[in-house]
Amino acid sequence: MDDEEARTRLLDAAEALFYAEGIQAVGMDRIRTESGVPLKRLYKVFPAKEALVTAYLDRRDRRWTASLRGAVAGAADPADPAEAVGAVGAVFAWLAQWFSEPDFRGCAFLNAYGELGTGPAAVLDVVRRHKTELRELLADAAGPGRGDLAEQLLILVEGATVVAALAPGPDPAHRAAAMAATLMRAGGGPG
Repeated sequence: MDDEEARTRLLDAAEALFYAEGIQAVGMDRIRTESGVPLKRLYKVFPAKEALVTAYLDRRDRRWTASLRGAVAGAADPADPAEAVGAVGAVFAWLAQWFSEPDFRGCAFLNAYGELGTGPAAVLDVVRRHKTELRELLADAAGPGRGDLAEQLLILVEGATVVAALAPGPDPAHRAAAMAATLMRAGGGPG
């Protein structure tokens, strides 16, 4: 097993365990056991748990954001205000599917922040970057000059995600979509 295969196996195990059980509840020995990567190689690839947590969140951010961007990109042209509703609606349709997945446990980034708070810095940087990217994605979906609307949509997305973490299923996304449609109709003017 080379370092790249070890890295992939470690990240796969870390993602499954950290997301399902929590970062602090899962030790490096459990990651080693689940991944089948020898201890020496584990610490060669990830010298500390912080490095593994950061890499897990970074990989999850890239995959999660790319999937959501793909759903929105196929929906409509947000530069056309009439079509922006479709792009924003695509966000909430995507969330409804995500919230319905059997292993849904809420936002991995908020979960990590809730567990670790403001330390370690590298983890906090990934969490903040993810939320900035989400806000930018929502601004793109809302259309040009609608920064205030993007902020409101971010609150709807985050709120729906938290509610769905407590009661998984598509309903929180559907309710948030209805609120987003109301905001869109109200104009959610330039911001």
